[in-house]
Amino acid sequence: MVYKDITVQNQVGLHARPATFFIQRANEFRSSIWVEKEERRANAKSLLGVLSLGVTGGTEIRIIADGIDENEAVEALSNLVNSGFAE
Repeated sequence: MVYKDITVQNQVGLHARPATFFIQRANEFRSSIWVEKEERRANAKSLLGVLSLGVTGGTEIRIIADGIDENEAVEALSNLVNSGFAE
């Protein structure tokens, strides 16, 4: 299992459009992937799960992956969040 703490860079956080990009990227990996905000954890491959976390800009989240491509998954999703979802 691998994880990385990261601060969401874009102003609006993980609302519908950025969350969709995040989920699409997460689904490219075979590993199980989760997003944590404070004490809550959601499946990173589920739109409803990610949206239910209510992640806003400036919020710190933890990306967790467990599986065959866990390192690549965490790195790719961290890079996506750091890019601000190209907004």
